[in-house]
Amino acid sequence: MISAATLSADESQAIYGVALAEHGIQPVWIEVKNGEDRGYFLLSPGVDPRFFPPSEVAETFAGAQSQNALAALDLHFSELAFHNPVAPGQTTSGFVLTHLDEGVKFVQVDLVASRRARTASLFTVVPGFQADYKTSRVFSQDLHAHGSAENYTDDEAFRTALEALPCCATNASGTENGDPLNLVIVGGLDDAFPALVRRGWAPTEEKWSGAIMKMVGSFLAGKPYLNAPVSDLYLFGRPQDLALQTSRETIHERNHLRLWLSPMRYHDKPVWIGQISRDIGIRITTRSPTFTTHKIDPDVDEARAALTEDMAYSQNLVKIGAVKGSAAAPQSAPKDNLTGDPYYSDGLRVVLVFDQHPTSLAGIAFFEWSEGNDGQGAIPGAGR
Repeated sequence: MISAATLSADESQAIYGVALAEHGIQPVWIEVKNGEDRGYFLLSPGVDPRFFPPSEVAETFAGAQSQNALAALDLHFSELAFHNPVAPGQTTSGFVLTHLDEGVKFVQVDLVASRRARTASLFTVVPGFQADYKTSRVFSQDLHAHGSAENYTDDEAFRTALEALPCCATNASGTENGDPLNLVIVGGLDDAFPALVRRGWAPTEEKWSGAIMKMVGSFLAGKPYLNAPVSDLYLFGRPQDLALQTSRETIHERNHLRLWLSPMRYHDKPVWIGQISRDIGIRITTRSPTFTTHKIDPDVDEARAALTEDMAYSQNLVKIGAVKGSAAAPQSAPKDNLTGDPYYSDGLRVVLVFDQHPTSLAGIAFFEWSEGNDGQGAIPGAGR
């Protein structure tokens, strides 16, 4: 049995006695209960390829202190570390020092023994992060109960249900359409979310004063803000349940997606309806309470295709398809979202199905739907 937990900045300082987070270091606690007949070794590079040895961190914080002080710090850090091997019938626990993440952390645990290996992909929440308002519910697995959501096992029936969904996200009152709902993610905490985090997608912070100050600071410094908040869009009468993003060199540029948990399942997996687009700048607008908004790339199909291609490398994507979504909006006659940005699209929504068992590029299947690929297995929107 394998367990893991990621420490917040305050927790790591309380345990280690020094401000690890200020140096970009984050302890991950791992416990292994070995019920087998041979010893196992934890591979620290699987947790973080650039992990920090305890002795290196001790040197960093000892600075110009005496050799005795360095030795005491080194001993303390070593005692907290995970120590191999995990003997048969024994339980071993300890910390691996990794690079800092906020919000959530994907922890890959790989154990090896003679002619045997065990692996676990664990999705952990970082305490103290003020995540978007429903993120805590999502990560606590408070999802629709199996009995309250219709479970689809027939692909054509599933396709019909997806095509019957609204075309677009809306404003709070539901009176105006915004960005097209161009994404369906099938999966949850065991497969889809770890795949997204593994490929660099991070949760957004809620819109509180600290986050606003971070946004202003990032804007003035021209730096990225990995967890920058996103504005609320609405579906099923509520704002997004979860928002994720990947950032580039500055806060002006990011890919972001919003997800709403739907009242349906596919082969017992939760189904999320989403909207994805790429931010390419910031502009002034009277349609936002802050009088500023991100400007989106008008080719929203590109962001949809980029996510699909990226997820193919996650090793958890098992099936791809596309269904009708919104009405097509050609480049010659684009539509506007709620902040007045134009967009054009073929009107399709891509369907991505995830599983926790690793799948190679050659193993990814395609739904036998003709929308967007003429039955040839092309990725919708790719190669535009």
